[in-house]
Amino acid sequence: MLDKRLTKIFCDICIKEILKCNKPGTHFTKDGWLKIMANFEKEACKTYSQRQLKYRWDALRKEWKACRNLNVKILV
Repeated sequence: MLDKRLTKIFCDICIKEILKCNKPGTHFTKDGWLKIMANFEKEACKTYSQRQLKYRWDALRKEWKACRNLNVKILV
């Protein structure tokens, strides 16, 4: 489980990979995941598998969508 600090590191790395076009559609490329894992290990000094990081990405995405939908309902 990633704590708050590790989640921020993970999100920052993912944003960098998105800006480098390693997420052409709805998913990261194989090269993108390899870079995410390598950079995460380097910055966080912890090793997680692609499966673990992808699970965290999916969970964060689900939370983001829920917040976005809640904000839309509040504003309407």
